[in-house]
Amino acid sequence: MYLEIVKKIRSIIVEDGLSSGDKIPSERELSDRLNVGRSSVREALRALELLGLIETKRGEGTFIKDFKEHHLVELLGTFILEQDKTKTDLLETKMEIEKSCIQLFTKKAGDKELTLLKEMMESSEFTRSNFFKRIVTLVNNSLMLRIWTIVNSYSLTIAIDKEIDRHIFESLIRFMETNKVDEAILLYEKHFAEFVENK
Repeated sequence: MYLEIVKKIRSIIVEDGLSSGDKIPSERELSDRLNVGRSSVREALRALELLGLIETKRGEGTFIKDFKEHHLVELLGTFILEQDKTKTDLLETKMEIEKSCIQLFTKKAGDKELTLLKEMMESSEFTRSNFFKRIVTLVNNSLMLRIWTIVNSYSLTIAIDKEIDRHIFESLIRFMETNKVDEAILLYEKHFAEFVENK
């Protein structure tokens, strides 16, 4: 019952246009809108709070938390990713997604996207993860971005996000810029493989 109520509360949050930091309807209002008992609403809200998705401030109400603040992915990862086979599958999936991102970027990116990618490389935000996040963002594929974000988050709980020489990234961009996708993929496979720590 409470899982169904959690889904309905999520729908209300979307319908009301609420985002992180906003106050959600009171327990009583949710009970009225969903036509369910307050005890069931309370149980659903407790589940959301345990997951770190909402927080209750005494005397003020219940508010939506910033998704980035909680560590649900890392918490689940410690339970889900215990077997070496699962770890290997995850890292293979991440590599295949990133190779697809390279192919999409080579195909879709114009001068503007290439400039933005190069600028990020020169900024203080430059990391291996941010590089690929920028690629996925620039190809404007929201579903791939969501999938990559989840897979990448899990992978960072089990693998070292190893340092890679900037010149390798520059070569990767140059291959993508000149539509040499095969060379870009070969370069990726040579330098960007992830390794499970202590495997």
